Amino acid sequence: MRNSWLVAAGILSVAASVLHVATIVGGPDWYRFFGAGEEMAVAAERGSSVPGVVTAAIASVLMVWAFYAFSAAGLIRRLPLLRTALVLITGVYLLRGLALVPILVIKPHTVDTFAIVSSLVVLGYGIAHAVGTWQAWPSLSSITTTRSA
Repeated sequence: MRNSWLVAAGILSVAASVLHVATIVGGPDWYRFFGAGEEMAVAAERGSSVPGVVTAAIASVLMVWAFYAFSAAGLIRRLPLLRTALVLITGVYLLRGLALVPILVIKPHTVDTFAIVSSLVVLGYGIAHAVGTWQAWPSLSSITTTRSA
């Protein structure tokens, strides 16, 4: 039986990766819309490779995270350090999603609708990873090796 939470988590990470690639293609207006900051948008307008390289790196990391979720869900082969990776990935998503809370306390005037929506979305990613990892934990602890005779 597949872990539907981890399948969903993997799909969410793939979607985020694809969205980052689309932002590279979309250019400066997409960087602005998706909250990359004015500096990144201006750099993209100037033809700098930095926004594209940074965004491609993020897209690549998100795709690797999708592979780890799919691996733990049993859709692809078991990847190395699976439990450790899932805990770290879950932690990053949850911390990013919850980072808004101290900002709301310290500098509430800097929080806009995009910050709230994106934080809630990423928090949802973290919850999907957390629930899926928790459900899969017993099966993730067993190391399966195959030896040829």
